Amino acid sequence: LGWVQELHYKHQIMAPMDMLGVATVQEVKPQGEYTVSEVIAVLTNDRGQRVECTMTQNWPVKKAIKAFPERVYPRELLVTGSRIIDTMFPVARGGTACIPGPFGAGKTVLQHLLSQFAAVDIVIVVACGERAGEVVELICEFPELEDPKTGGSLMDRTIIICNTSSMPVAAREASIYTGITMGEYYRQMGRDVLVLADSTSRWAQAMRELSG
Repeated sequence: LGWVQELHYKHQIMAPMDMLGVATVQEVKPQGEYTVSEVIAVLTNDRGQRVECTMTQNWPVKKAIKAFPERVYPRELLVTGSRIIDTMFPVARGGTACIPGPFGAGKTVLQHLLSQFAAVDIVIVVACGERAGEVVELICEFPELEDPKTGGSLMDRTIIICNTSSMPVAAREASIYTGITMGEYYRQMGRDVLVLADSTSRWAQAMRELSG
């Protein structure tokens, strides 16, 4: 329906993601400054109902966006920027990968490298049950790192979801799904999104504690 300039890219204003069928645009506000809660467009769905659209999307966590009638299988490789990964352990765009290893093996350092050099538009880092010191390190280091794609700060294209080990275990499950839901939102805009969950072992530990 429109776009808003956010740093180095255009944040698209989407029609409601739960709207089905064919809709007709009845009204669109002219270019200008608006708050996120103001109505910027009015649509009419195929049942003749009037739908007012704002610049925000309300979407529940843990409810997948069913954008396709069937699963779209990956067909291209994701260029991570790390030659050892791209050569020996290639990752597909739209696929998943896991980095196993003991404490101090360098998993978080590798995560920083992927965040900086992977050929993506948006990076979402979910600190799931991480030590507070590592989360602080992320927040302090990312603004200082250069985004090779734009030349600006790496923080400009990064979202950090902070869930430290001192928080309730129930929040760990929510943190992972929150990151995935944000990833789906930007995917619907046509952006390439990299979601990094650190760590899924603590996520599994939290679910085991909850089930007990």
